[in-house]
Amino acid sequence: MKKNFAIIALITLIMMSCSKRKHADLIITNATIYTVNSSFTVAQSMAVVNGKVAAIGTTESILNEFQSDSILDFSGLFVYPGFIDAHCHFLGYGLNLPKAQLSGAKTWDEVVKRLEANQQQYPTTWVEGRGWNQNEWNVKEFPTNELLNRMFPNKPVFIVRIDGHAAVANDKALEIADINANTKVEGGEIIVKNNKPTGVLLDNAMEIVRRCIPKPNGQTKANALLNAQKNCFAVGLTGVQDAGLDADEVALIDSLQQAGKLKMRINAMLNPTPENFEKYISKGIFKTNRLTIRSIKIYADGALGSRGAFLLKPYSDDLKNFGIQVETTKKLDSICKMAFDHGYQVCTHCIGDAAVRQMLDIYSKYLTKGNDLRWRIEHSQVVDPNDLPRYGQYGVIPSVQTTHATSDMFWADERLGNRIKYAYAYQDLLKQNGWLPNGSDFPIENINPLYGLYAGVARKNLQGEPANGFQPENALTREQALRAMTIWAAKACFNENEKGSLEPEKFADFVVLNVDLMKQDIDQIPKTKILRTYVNGDRVF
Repeated sequence: MKKNFAIIALITLIMMSCSKRKHADLIITNATIYTVNSSFTVAQSMAVVNGKVAAIGTTESILNEFQSDSILDFSGLFVYPGFIDAHCHFLGYGLNLPKAQLSGAKTWDEVVKRLEANQQQYPTTWVEGRGWNQNEWNVKEFPTNELLNRMFPNKPVFIVRIDGHAAVANDKALEIADINANTKVEGGEIIVKNNKPTGVLLDNAMEIVRRCIPKPNGQTKANALLNAQKNCFAVGLTGVQDAGLDADEVALIDSLQQAGKLKMRINAMLNPTPENFEKYISKGIFKTNRLTIRSIKIYADGALGSRGAFLLKPYSDDLKNFGIQVETTKKLDSICKMAFDHGYQVCTHCIGDAAVRQMLDIYSKYLTKGNDLRWRIEHSQVVDPNDLPRYGQYGVIPSVQTTHATSDMFWADERLGNRIKYAYAYQDLLKQNGWLPNGSDFPIENINPLYGLYAGVARKNLQGEPANGFQPENALTREQALRAMTIWAAKACFNENEKGSLEPEKFADFVVLNVDLMKQDIDQIPKTKILRTYVNGDRVF
């Protein structure tokens, strides 16, 4: 009788203890959780309630405080905040997936063969592709379009260089766009030889042809967004900052998110169009749990690989060429004033040191010391050392892409000469404000954020070259590199209080790996596979 009473008392005690514990939708135990909070705390366990982190701590403390029907024992697996790409072209990447993939082609002939193969499998009215890079060919010169004309005499062709700032069009496309040897365009160039366009178009000249290409319809764009999301979740991305969208595209993103189909968190940088001003900018900041609209994307110059980056001194391999200023100073200034007047962040594409200086000059008219407007210079690729302190002086955020350094390093010195030591200077840039966001600029680079962490820390390409790293004095530490693609990327779009680290009241967006990114042999990091990706505590990969 006494024994039965003791058992009943024990059961009652356990039930009373359970009733005091709070309910969690998900509990993770026995993990190594890098919270990436201000102290870079490492925890064992996490409870998720209503899509947000409820508590972080030891396995014992979390199980004492919470109960759940879903408890996952991770047996030592490693958990990180969901990765965030601070500068990419999410929709553009999705739209690009069905087109001919030209990156990695070693010759112009190979580029054209890939186009032909893609057309045989997916015939279209316009022949499109992206990714060619003459700097990877034996003859490192822009191609001419004769081979395209022979291969596609009756179909217009428009293929974009890897950096998105140059393209080759065949004669059919030039004819449709009404381009000839005498055509001029401000902020761009039509390359002409022997009084005939070669087909190569730089920066704004590309738009003359691009506007002739039929626009994808809403369903095509919706499919592109969902396909992009699928691929991004597979590499651990739970947030992206899409650099340059129009009003209808932002509305589509919002509708797909509201319908529960698009779970990716997106910061939409708006193109400075009248439609975007009327629908969004003039009405102030727009924000939901998954969509933030408070940024304007503008361009100050082109790209280094196509000699469109705007430089203070001429190119070392083209002594009459200073690059391209793609917009007038007056127009850039007017857009910055509009952004300032409406509380919007400015994000300006600047590759060359002249472009950086130009925008710092303009920014300085609106930004006071100690401001928290977080106006950004995207890429900040070549920065004159005299301009570095101005980032900190005006609180300007350098938004970088570490894989650009390792993609460009074998030819960038040809363009820049001795100025190469002032290029891709991520540690120097980080010191100006104490933080910087890192992205990929995909589809220019691979979507995998671990490639960016590796490039930032090792300063090597995926082949492990160069052995000692490219300009290793500007390498990031592992902690800096992880922060740059989590909490600092969130901070770059004013979302640091809701994502970017695993802390109470923040979204339960996280990734699971079987590798410790802080301790694993650095050369093994690019080979690491994402095991699981969660958004709002729900598994999406």
